[in-house]
Amino acid sequence: MPLPLVAIVGRPNVGKSTLFNRLVGKKLALVDDRPGVTRDRREGDAHLVGLDFRVIDTAGYEDQDAASLPGRMRHQTETAVAQADVALFMIDARAGLVPLDEEIARWLRASTTSVILVANKAEGRAGEQGLLEALALGFGDAVPLSAEHGEGIVDLFEALLPLIEGLERVPDEDDALDPTLKLAIVGRPNAGKSTLVNRMLGEDRMITGPEAGITRDAIAVDWDWRDPGSGETRPVRLIDTAGMRKRAKVQDKLEKLSVADALHAVDFAEVVVLLLDATLGLESQDLRIADRVLEEGRALVIALNKWDVAQDASSLFNGVKKALDEGLAQVKGVPLLTVSGATGKGIDQLIAAAFETREAWSKRVGTGELNRWFERAIEANPPPAPGGKRIKLRYMTQAKTRPPGFVLFGTRVDELPTSYQRYLVNGLRRDLGFGAVPVRLTLRAPKNPFDKGH
Repeated sequence: MPLPLVAIVGRPNVGKSTLFNRLVGKKLALVDDRPGVTRDRREGDAHLVGLDFRVIDTAGYEDQDAASLPGRMRHQTETAVAQADVALFMIDARAGLVPLDEEIARWLRASTTSVILVANKAEGRAGEQGLLEALALGFGDAVPLSAEHGEGIVDLFEALLPLIEGLERVPDEDDALDPTLKLAIVGRPNAGKSTLVNRMLGEDRMITGPEAGITRDAIAVDWDWRDPGSGETRPVRLIDTAGMRKRAKVQDKLEKLSVADALHAVDFAEVVVLLLDATLGLESQDLRIADRVLEEGRALVIALNKWDVAQDASSLFNGVKKALDEGLAQVKGVPLLTVSGATGKGIDQLIAAAFETREAWSKRVGTGELNRWFERAIEANPPPAPGGKRIKLRYMTQAKTRPPGFVLFGTRVDELPTSYQRYLVNGLRRDLGFGAVPVRLTLRAPKNPFDKGH
């Protein structure tokens, strides 16, 4: 499915190519003060605050004979608009309206393409009169913008969102998830990790040597896991840390080695299984390792090993679960399973949970769906007003996956309490299917002189 198509149109020298360059993030279009520099249509992939689309930079629209060069350039522009889902009609706010702007407006009103009026060079007081004059064009309020300085970008996002959200798609790089699950199993030296890994691979399976690019202690072992539910064979790359089998006479040194080796494995993993010894329960070092895994942005699953010899199993499980919820404040509800490396019981459930957790870790939510959820969340629990001044939260977009990262736009967001940020993150996990994976939330106020927070 192709990306939505957005064409930038307007008379010569209003800043179309400058906006094009800003949207695609590269200087693909030649920019010069002389009118008519752009003669052919240029296209590029644009990313605007989480919206992905294809943008066309058109030649300046001029009233010239169709056979002349400016006339042929106008034909190219008309073709681009006819093909586009949205046209950004750009005027120069400082220069105000000129007759050619009005002619372009008449042509655009007759087209079937959605139109957003953009007033460029609107920074400062010099553009105020142009913004008022723009109302006469019949497209409603213009989006005030400074393409050169990047001001007004959030307003442009706000105008584009309802027109292209239904056409939006995830970029190709996020479409295909590698079927091979990169799974690290870490834990203290007495947790029984080696026994569990050997049970997964089969006792007679030779462990392959270190692969290129992996540290001396971290060894990748390819393994095909058969899903008992579907019968499907799914590839897993087990990332084993040989150093965790080491023994040391000094307990402090042993702890340091085990943490360091765990982090080596984490570097190459998507999902990390933290293995606990059920005969010993949860120890402070386990929480330190778990915390570091989450800080690194990896998906975490916790498994209680040696479950076949555990005493008072129900009480032990509930106690560990409660301690995890208290000790891992940043993420509630990390999956906790029971396994036995000695008998193999619980291994299939553990691997299935790891695949499921990776799906949540790799999940992307469309901007439209995300903001419909966001509107409901702030309606149910509006942000506070410190000092009697309202914090206005405007939009949220998912900037990345693996782990999921979100950007929240609004005014005075630097005063948004941590408790409210936690409310939003917990809601994202609960309502949009992110589960107990690390979720990053970044707050950003638009660099926009026209946004007064009203």
